[in-house]
Amino acid sequence: MRLPNLSEAEYTPEQKRLAEAIGGRRGGRVSGPFGLWLHVPEIAERANNLSERLRANSKLDLRLYELMVLAVTRVWSAEYPFAAHAGAGVKAGLSQATVDAIAARRTPVFEREDEAVVFDTVTELVQTRRLSQASYDRAFALFGKELLIELITDAGLYTMISMMVNAFDVPANGGVHPFP
Repeated sequence: MRLPNLSEAEYTPEQKRLAEAIGGRRGGRVSGPFGLWLHVPEIAERANNLSERLRANSKLDLRLYELMVLAVTRVWSAEYPFAAHAGAGVKAGLSQATVDAIAARRTPVFEREDEAVVFDTVTELVQTRRLSQASYDRAFALFGKELLIELITDAGLYTMISMMVNAFDVPANGGVHPFP
């Protein structure tokens, strides 16, 4: 890890306040991208606000949210968020076979159309930096305007998270290597 997390003894009053807010939904831990952002409190606060809005107040089914996270973070080979969300994805209703296929860079065999649309949409967007008209039409028909905007915003957040953990070489918690 290129930039270690700050210790509590190093926190400014602002960083302490933010660490408590950030750690609240994350089991008290401030690590990964949030541990990095805490070095710049203004960014940490804004990233946490966006993350909270998208995760805690999402209208997107949690199963689909977790699928989006896994699909995006795998394109980036970002071990930290992938490992953090693999178990959450199964708990939210994704099959272990789906998680394993994504980890192995294979397209899962989906039984549900909404999962196929989420996977195809975010994977195409992150890989090609564009979304074809056919893919847009398919996703819009299934999700509508509001959920599609949320899905793409979620994918953007996890692209940012993936970039942060990859740039600063943040390993997955516990030294897990989720990719074959």
